[in-house]
Amino acid sequence: MISNLLKTAAFATAFTVSTFLTAQAQSTMKLATATINDVQHEWIKVFADELAERAPGAVKTEIYPASQLGAIPRMSEGVLLGTIEAFTTPTSFMSNVDPRFQAFDVPGLFTSPEDVHAALHNPEYRDHLETMFLDKGLRVIGAIYNSPTVLFTMEDAKALEDVKGLKIRTFASPLQIKPMEQLGAIPLPLALSEVIPQLQSGGLDGMLVGVPILTAFKYYDVGKYILDLHFAEVVSVTVVNEDWFQMQSEDTKAAIIAAGRAAEEAVYPWGVENVGRSYATWTENGGVITQLPPEEQAQMEAGFATLAAELLEGQPEVKAEYERLHDLVEASKAQ
Repeated sequence: MISNLLKTAAFATAFTVSTFLTAQAQSTMKLATATINDVQHEWIKVFADELAERAPGAVKTEIYPASQLGAIPRMSEGVLLGTIEAFTTPTSFMSNVDPRFQAFDVPGLFTSPEDVHAALHNPEYRDHLETMFLDKGLRVIGAIYNSPTVLFTMEDAKALEDVKGLKIRTFASPLQIKPMEQLGAIPLPLALSEVIPQLQSGGLDGMLVGVPILTAFKYYDVGKYILDLHFAEVVSVTVVNEDWFQMQSEDTKAAIIAAGRAAEEAVYPWGVENVGRSYATWTENGGVITQLPPEEQAQMEAGFATLAAELLEGQPEVKAEYERLHDLVEASKAQ
């Protein structure tokens, strides 16, 4: 009888351990973003595939594009609280979490996809970026070039004078808000999911945005005009909740990091090509793209540069990060 009891106890223990290991193997990773069919969504899809190859069965990935898990502020809160494991977003929308996210938004820092790629994927800098926000409970597992910044407007704006007085949706970064104020516009930071209703009701006259978002969400059915200001390149990051990350096995943690880096390299050319496709799609659907006259473009860029210098002076931690990125961009151009 004692022998039978021991066998039963051993079986129960084995079952419990097996159940525990199975539960570990079934860790769920919700991957959320506000966009769809763009480079952010593409990174998430590639990352999920890369992770499945590197750590089969260790993590169940669930992909939620197009603000399915809430507006941008809710997703940002979710990844901080751990109710969402990972969130992919332009850096601008994380500046309320840590002001150093603003460094990527400085007008004129990046003028091409190559600038972004050279800085972000410098090996030393990329390692630094991964752990840069651990004090906020976040780890950067993805960093990608997104698109140039353009101004979408409901009415045709051909010059800076036409921007004055317009209510413009911006990203939630001072380095987008203040430049619009300098142009005489009225900046209104809003989540992407709120924009179309506001444009249709007259609450907004336009928005700062990347062209791929305009085509993915068919904004050409809402308005037709783009003023291609191109004063900054949008950088997107994927942040993961650090508490959740540390709950994974060492092998799984290594797989997550490796999958993120592999996805970055894989989607970079896709993202660059997608910008070109998006410009073409816009005009194919009746959209109009206007460039500023050269003298106005130069005037705007000079004004933004002075403004950025003033803003950075009051934020030494942001300035230090900007200078580090700036040095990497300049070094890459000198090669």
